[in-house]
Amino acid sequence: MAHIVILGAGTGGTPAAYEMREALGREHKVTLINASETFQFVPSNPWVAVGWRERDDTTFPLRQYVEKKGINFIADRVDRIDPEANQLTLAGGDTVDYDYLVLTTGPMLAFDEVEGTGPHDGYTQSVCTIDHAETAYQKYEEFLKNPGPVVVGAVQGASCFGPAYEFAMILDRDLRKRKMRDQVPITFVTSEPYIGHMGLGGVGDSKGLLEHELRERHINWITNARTERVEDGKMYVTQLDEKGEVLKEHELDFNYSMMLPAFRGVPAVADVEGLCNPRGFVKVDECQRSPAYSNIFAAGVGIAIPPVEQTTVATGAPKTGYMIESMVTAIVENIAGEVEGKGGCNTQGTWSTICLADLGDTGAAFVALPQIPPRNVTWSKKGKWVHYAKIAFEKYFMRKMKTGHSEPIYEKYVLRMLGINRLKK
Repeated sequence: MAHIVILGAGTGGTPAAYEMREALGREHKVTLINASETFQFVPSNPWVAVGWRERDDTTFPLRQYVEKKGINFIADRVDRIDPEANQLTLAGGDTVDYDYLVLTTGPMLAFDEVEGTGPHDGYTQSVCTIDHAETAYQKYEEFLKNPGPVVVGAVQGASCFGPAYEFAMILDRDLRKRKMRDQVPITFVTSEPYIGHMGLGGVGDSKGLLEHELRERHINWITNARTERVEDGKMYVTQLDEKGEVLKEHELDFNYSMMLPAFRGVPAVADVEGLCNPRGFVKVDECQRSPAYSNIFAAGVGIAIPPVEQTTVATGAPKTGYMIESMVTAIVENIAGEVEGKGGCNTQGTWSTICLADLGDTGAAFVALPQIPPRNVTWSKKGKWVHYAKIAFEKYFMRKMKTGHSEPIYEKYVLRMLGINRLKK
């Protein structure tokens, strides 16, 4: 009997548990460990931050659904991983032994790297978690009583730019609906070398598409921006030129700000010797396996992927939904193959990007196949259909996580919707 432990029950870990349970016979044990009892659909957080969604719309208690599928569920934080003993130590003191470990923890949010950022010890909001999004909405309600300048964006080292663009334009749409947009100057501040770079070197005409959307909404922008520090109501930003020299120093006043942070690996994972790169992201081979520990696999935001290209101000490479889905499927098939004696590295993930971005009253779809250039497909389109597609995707994914379907949602629906055939490595 093999015991497969999956650490992290987000948009990668929960599907991984369902797929693993379906792939293996019942003589094998599958355990899902998460720091809380709750599943949260992170892509909906920009909507939560303006009151378009509530917590109950995008979260649910996970235990009853996964246990119904024969998956053991533990709601506790993992404080230590001992790869030599194949053992996890939980915050409560209990230990869990494993034969295979799948790391889908997501990241730590590195607000501490830029003074004054973050919703707890700083002056900026976040949409990275449901708790942050709810706090952002509370601050937004206060802001509506005293409107003024807004700053939205992503600091140096960030790798997930899509939610910043989404939030800026969703905020614009919400203010227009309230007939308050004329009272709120908005500035978009980003470490990207140009609008629409998104950590991917651009996708299709993403530069022209997103610049057009920002202009249409009267949103100013600052690129190649290094956020130096944030004080109450003021952000200090250094804008660099292509040579890395100072182009302009900005002091931006704001009554409300949402800035995405850079990511780091979670401590329990980052502390394992030889497992991670210097930022605590898990190093994996083409089969999602750790080169240092043959029974540890990893997928999602917590893995190490080099930047697509070097930029003047540091940007990271995003790990989007389709990429995570393909990583998870590869891990499941490789572990199942090894457990069944068929070999342990028969499937590789398709590291490609498919992104549906809601822009408030319209949306943009981006496809980069593969993610790292040169690409076979690079494509971007805008339309109200994307707005509705993302809403439908949210509803379907939430239902999938409750019913325990293991079908690959991007392969089955999103690629087909975009007119793209199934991808093979």
